[in-house]
Amino acid sequence: MMKQNPSTHPVRVVIADHNKEVRETVMQLLSPAFEVVGMAEDGSAAFEMVMELWPEIIVMAISMPGISGIETALKIKKSDSATKTVILTVHEDQDFVQAAFAAGASCYVVKPSMASDLNPALQSALNGLSFISPRCSLPQSHR
Repeated sequence: MMKQNPSTHPVRVVIADHNKEVRETVMQLLSPAFEVVGMAEDGSAAFEMVMELWPEIIVMAISMPGISGIETALKIKKSDSATKTVILTVHEDQDFVQAAFAAGASCYVVKPSMASDLNPALQSALNGLSFISPRCSLPQSHR
């Protein structure tokens, strides 16, 4: 769990997933160490929130209505935003993992492991490191 210095602001996070229950679960998992400043149902709304709210991190699904999480991550990267992207998805195969990192994601968490992997992933992102859920079938040379 992240320890906050009382003189600094909490790390601000936007959550983007088409499923309201997932968004609420993520918010609960991140509380109280992180401040959720916005929740979006699709990639377009997620991108708009990043541009308006400038959170340190966005936790985002790949499969969403409109533009996907990977396309949104690429838009965030191209915008020169300092926001770190953490992908939260059901997709475990290496093609999705590699596409997410190529689009600018810092971390990749699979939903079945979010209770154990989400907080360490956000800590990794904040520290400039990458994180991939151990369930993913990515060869060791790519980790």
